[in-house]
Amino acid sequence: MLHNINQCNNLYFLISKLFSNHINIRVLIVIKQLNTFIMKRLNIALITGLACCLFACHSDTKNDTKAKADSINETKDSSNTKDSGKMASTAGTMTVDESDAKFVTEAASGGMTEVILGKVAQEKSSNAKIKEFGAMMVTDHSKANDELTALAKSKNITIPTAPGADDQKMIDDLNKKTGADFDKAYVSMMVDDHKKDIAAFKKASGNVGDNDIKNFATGTLPTLQKHLDSIEAIKSKK
Repeated sequence: MLHNINQCNNLYFLISKLFSNHINIRVLIVIKQLNTFIMKRLNIALITGLACCLFACHSDTKNDTKAKADSINETKDSSNTKDSGKMASTAGTMTVDESDAKFVTEAASGGMTEVILGKVAQEKSSNAKIKEFGAMMVTDHSKANDELTALAKSKNITIPTAPGADDQKMIDDLNKKTGADFDKAYVSMMVDDHKKDIAAFKKASGNVGDNDIKNFATGTLPTLQKHLDSIEAIKSKK
């Protein structure tokens, strides 16, 4: 865009230099006016494009429930308000630090996603084993979600009310598939997702500072491993 503007800016001077002895002065005036008009249009396009990008970024953050929860928790972290002089949240302070809260918001978003995808699998899959696995996801993750919600409330941690933007994209993408394509995508997604979850929960079991959150992570690991074993067994038979 800037290159185009510079080209337009030099248009008048280039033509003037080459053809100054052969062009009527009125022609040069028209060329100059055209050059100004083009530059204005390019500037408007550039500004509009930048505004659209800024609006899209703001809209994405505003609609991302996990990012919104993380932002609220940042204001409720007493260490942040104390060290930076930020105004404390009107919702009070958390009894854990921001890094512990981020694990909770991530687990909450992931847990809701597993429940939603489990229901989708029961509706869209024609494979009995996948339907059975989906039902297990709904049961086990609903239970874990209830435990996590109660835990977050006791620590004054704000959790997302729906899956975050990344998780919602996974749901939307999977919902577009049908038949064998759906089964393949769902199984692959569940294998990858549970491997990531196990790694995250193992890390939290060792690194989280709050004992109650640490116990939740440690206590949930066997269930996540059971899910991974189940879905890998399904994948091996397909």
